[in-house]
Amino acid sequence: MLYRRKTYTIEPSMYETFTHLFHTYLLPNQLTHGAQLVGRWVNEEQTEIMAMWSYDNRVHYETVDAGIRASEMHVEAQNYRKSLTPLFISSNEDFFTSTGDYGQSKQIVAVSGCIVNEEGHVLLVRNNHRNDTYEMPGGRVEPGEMLKEAVKRVVREETGIHSEIGDRVGVYQNITSGIICMVFRGRAIAGKSVAQPPKTIDVQFVDFNKEQVGDWIKRPQFMSRVNNARISDSIAYESYEMRPYRLVEHS
Repeated sequence: MLYRRKTYTIEPSMYETFTHLFHTYLLPNQLTHGAQLVGRWVNEEQTEIMAMWSYDNRVHYETVDAGIRASEMHVEAQNYRKSLTPLFISSNEDFFTSTGDYGQSKQIVAVSGCIVNEEGHVLLVRNNHRNDTYEMPGGRVEPGEMLKEAVKRVVREETGIHSEIGDRVGVYQNITSGIICMVFRGRAIAGKSVAQPPKTIDVQFVDFNKEQVGDWIKRPQFMSRVNNARISDSIAYESYEMRPYRLVEHS
């Protein structure tokens, strides 16, 4: 693994603005292109911020960095910065490799909902940080949160729709990132489907069949989740790798 430490010296008055930029643009763009955030810290005086990122190797870092700089979100972030006073006084970047494996493997639990309306149309979102595809609403489970409550929350936060959650219909393991996603069926019971910036830039109830799913959903790991949730009577299971996508196991 290759680790990149990025350190910024800032004025304390710019801390909240800098953090907003990080969560809205920088973090989503890094994760979308394959970087992993180890952690982000600020000192007590709020004059120095440090973030540590991890990559498979130097080639992976260079690929991620090139993808970020060519992305639409990077342009949006730079335009946003131009509207502000200078965010930081100085910055520094350096790289590290690990001297050993001292930690335990961490898995991230996420949920997603196949939510339908009265007509049976499926609720899809287009995320700000993954705007090349539509997908079912979803997100990480918060500490102490029950799975079905997490589905209700992320659906509401991303779409404005209140939902009733039913059975679990799929388990999906992203081996590369360590994310395990539980997919549940559900139905819309209230609210209006509206994009919820900055999380989502478009929200729609969509009517499509299996042959048409590729018109909306461009990534294979999300395509199979929708298909399985709509037609399967059993709980689907898939394990896959990313960069590039490769289905390792499924049932």
